[in-house]
Amino acid sequence: MTIRHVVTWNVAGDDPAGRAENAEQVADRLRGLVGVVPAIRALEVGVNIASPEANADVVLIMDVDDLDALEDYQQHPAHQEAAAFIRSVVTGRAAVDFRV
Repeated sequence: MTIRHVVTWNVAGDDPAGRAENAEQVADRLRGLVGVVPAIRALEVGVNIASPEANADVVLIMDVDDLDALEDYQQHPAHQEAAAFIRSVVTGRAAVDFRV
């Protein structure tokens, strides 16, 4: 059973450029987990390019083998480091985990 982990974030910023910079930094840190966190089977990150007033700023779509692997991902030190930065710049988060 594969689990797809989908997370969206809204990020803070003093102006549109600052918000865009924070979104890119979130995306870069998430992309940096590939090859570092063994539980990751596939990972895609995108920064929103349309309707910023209505859409989330960043999306993560990641596949892991099962719920145990998702927990391993969550607890991995590299993820914990990325998550600490992300928490420092986000204003909102939503997530869904489902079988594919």
